[in-house]
Amino acid sequence: MASSIGMMDSAYFVGRNQILTWINNRLHLNLSRIEEAASGAVQCQMMDMTFPGVVPMHKVNFDAKTEYDMIQNYKILQDVFNKLKIDKHVEVSRLVKGRPLDNLEFLQWLKRYCDSVNGGIMNENYNPVERRVKVGKDRNHKCSVKSSKSLQTNMINSGSGNTLSPNRTSGTKQFRSNEAAGGVNSSVEIQALSKEITDLKSAVDLLEKERDFYFAKLRDIEILCQTPEVENFSMSVAIKKVLYADDPKESALEEAQDYLNQRLNAVEDEAEIEA
Repeated sequence: MASSIGMMDSAYFVGRNQILTWINNRLHLNLSRIEEAASGAVQCQMMDMTFPGVVPMHKVNFDAKTEYDMIQNYKILQDVFNKLKIDKHVEVSRLVKGRPLDNLEFLQWLKRYCDSVNGGIMNENYNPVERRVKVGKDRNHKCSVKSSKSLQTNMINSGSGNTLSPNRTSGTKQFRSNEAAGGVNSSVEIQALSKEITDLKSAVDLLEKERDFYFAKLRDIEILCQTPEVENFSMSVAIKKVLYADDPKESALEEAQDYLNQRLNAVEDEAEIEA
């Protein structure tokens, strides 16, 4: 089942929209951006669909938001790869950052691999929604039991039992009185905050659309530069130096220009020698 470098290279030509369509159709999701799959849960379920019973789905956190929770999901995925003897190292530290290009490349590889198993034919009896709901219920049940025990412990330690003391009852009445008095002001503040949140969401949506637009263009340029016929051309190499630069504080343009100048000088020297 070991993956091959050739298979991984051919996967790079699969576009972002095709990857999202593949995920949404197979898992009955509605992802609109590649980075929405950065938590690792989608990848775990794809392997669960491809190899039923191999992935410990009860450990997969579909609500993972923090890097810590995401890392746990990728650890599960790497363990599954190791168990199946799949020669693929998961670059967890890069994927959890949510950068579109890193996640796209990994999902491209994953799609190519899943398509290579049984001709890409998935188990018709596999219900991805029910699988996620069951995992969610199990997780919520555990959290509910834990919270209930914690609440009981706090009540016992405080000596309050299930009743409120006279002082506590009095304090509650005072709180409700103050709450009613400030009701009007609170309502105005809530409306103002709601409008601010709506405006911020609109601004974020516009920024995300603009980001996705330019990312798609960069990805198209990258695919062109990876075409076998031109990938070793000087201009292709220079462009990839800019695309793959990972220092956000320094531009790679100067390095790319120096490379082009060196190649041009080398060509001129060769022409003079031949002349």
